[in-house]
Amino acid sequence: MKLKVCGMKNVENIEQVAGLAPDYLGFIFYEKSKRNFEGIIPDLPASIKKTGVFVNEHPEIVISLVEEYRLEALQLHGDESVEYIVALKKQLAENRALCIAENKTIKKKKNQHYIAKNNIEIIKVFGIKDVFNFDVLKPYLEVVDFFLFDTKGKGRGGNGTKFDWSVLEQYPYEKPFFLSGGIGLADLEQLKIVLKTHLPIYGIDVNSKFESEPGIKKVAELERFKNEIFL
Repeated sequence: MKLKVCGMKNVENIEQVAGLAPDYLGFIFYEKSKRNFEGIIPDLPASIKKTGVFVNEHPEIVISLVEEYRLEALQLHGDESVEYIVALKKQLAENRALCIAENKTIKKKKNQHYIAKNNIEIIKVFGIKDVFNFDVLKPYLEVVDFFLFDTKGKGRGGNGTKFDWSVLEQYPYEKPFFLSGGIGLADLEQLKIVLKTHLPIYGIDVNSKFESEPGIKKVAELERFKNEIFL
């Protein structure tokens, strides 16, 4: 079971949260978000995957930010089609090959292009409220690594509300997914029950319920949550 903490902004807070050793830290690159990230990501332990969150972004910009911030996972939170993801993955692969070739000609290591150790993970987000047609996921099964189920609301995530988790009882696939959407300390007992089911839950994604303000996480509460669920 993985822990993903999303919506990071402040360097000091990022370092504090990283000290809890989550598996993923999410940085939102979406100007309309209150948690839009434009700062500096400090050095993080290699065990933490830096995840860029995008909403219908141009692939060229995504790839540019992958290299600038050394991202290891991409969370697609918009209306990205299968074709969009296929094209994005193709460009990522071509960019990786180009960077490998260029790095061989660069003598100074500090000037080398960033190359992820592994293929960059693709996480596709779908919003759920009271019902959901899981058939819409089928075309994505072969092109994404994980799904992420969030609460369908006015905003593109960070709405602070839970959807009806019983909807997931109808999930028909083996593709693992992140559970997200307004998860906080008040949900610990219900979460423990859900995690004991047959569902292929790969990780828990938390955000707004652990904030003192948008983008600033309450470290002590996150630590309690991790100790209750992940230890």
